[in-house]
Amino acid sequence: MKEREIALYAIIDILNEKAYNNIVLRSVLARNSHLSMVQRAFVTELVNGTLRNMINIDYIISLYSKTALEKMKPLIINNLRISVYQIMYMDKVPDSAACNEAVELAKQKGFATLAGFVNGVLRNIARNKDNISYPDKQKHPVDYISVKYSYPVWIIEYWLKELDIDTIEKICLSNRVPPKVSACINTLKIDKAGLKKALSADNIAMTDGVFKENALYLSKTRDITQTRTFADGLFHVMDESSMLAVDILAPKPGDKVLDSCAAPGGKSFYCAYKMKNEGEIISADIYEHKLELIRSGAERLGIGIIKPVLSDASVHNAAYDGKMDCVLADAPCSGFGLFRKKPDIKYNKTMEDVEALAKLQRDILGTCQAYVKQGGCLVYSTCTISLKENLENVKWFCDTYGFEPEDISKYLNFECATAKDGYIQVLPCDFMTDGFFIARFVKR
Repeated sequence: MKEREIALYAIIDILNEKAYNNIVLRSVLARNSHLSMVQRAFVTELVNGTLRNMINIDYIISLYSKTALEKMKPLIINNLRISVYQIMYMDKVPDSAACNEAVELAKQKGFATLAGFVNGVLRNIARNKDNISYPDKQKHPVDYISVKYSYPVWIIEYWLKELDIDTIEKICLSNRVPPKVSACINTLKIDKAGLKKALSADNIAMTDGVFKENALYLSKTRDITQTRTFADGLFHVMDESSMLAVDILAPKPGDKVLDSCAAPGGKSFYCAYKMKNEGEIISADIYEHKLELIRSGAERLGIGIIKPVLSDASVHNAAYDGKMDCVLADAPCSGFGLFRKKPDIKYNKTMEDVEALAKLQRDILGTCQAYVKQGGCLVYSTCTISLKENLENVKWFCDTYGFEPEDISKYLNFECATAKDGYIQVLPCDFMTDGFFIARFVKR
């Protein structure tokens, strides 16, 4: 199959099955291993770019189609979507080529009678792409942001409970930028200068992290897991904002640490680096196959202090009571900080999901608090921007269990107004990283 056809069926699978974009992409690219690095990048951009901008794309299609979107065949509407993405967002693809390829694809897939319709809609959009009319930004800011940046109205209205409209627009704008691959340096094996040299030998381009000294951004590699530097365990893939959660946890050599929702293991691995591979890290998860990812990752990285354990973080384990120097509760969440990487989340989550997750997070916090030693710390983190899941849970936790928020300023190398109150909300527009919430508590 050609790239456009591969992208088309990937999007159909993601939307029809409510599947994760990264899993579907990994699968389709593995089945089409003949594709070059450039072709793989093109398929990835078509799929993720279309998903990131789908509400905007659907709005534009509806302006120039007499047929309602819900009346169209899945292949036709998704063929139009990826074509409109090319016309509106990809300068390197001529509009005429996007139109012609869409028409040919419709014909090849048995929709020759609709080829004229596809051609007419796309030609109209191409002619008018610089004159699209959007809701008035001043009079209807929520509708404007929803349509312009492709966010469901309910998410914007939810964010307005804690953020102003200008900040929300900055978040939405920053999430249009494709994510980079962030590597966490395995300081048990190599330093930053050494890893840079090794990556250069692997013909991998790199830039320094935005705010973390032990982070590098990697590019120009077909599959990072197939490189010699990865196989040798010189780094693991981890976003900078996720690394910040471990820095705020601040485990020391010899500590006993519980990573209560550990898979796929990135935070446990970084804890081991900071602990110089001395002490004990219990890496818990509810899925055995995910524990295997932790085991194999620790082995590749040369880590000997990680103990993967099959465990439900919301179920109390009396054996851990009062035994842990540090507990990390990186809880399951709505993932609203990951829209750049996982744009499908926007269309699959509901407010009911947010409320259910907030309750689960409280169950996990209520269980994990019992494991902390007197004077020990608990760090609560999520990869979301969500009042119910973040600040409201922090207030509930302090009121219910008497833990004290601790000033986290000393763990940061940048200014943060809320650090003295014991928490930080990293927004995607702050450093172009994942959105992340982190709070640190001490047991007195």
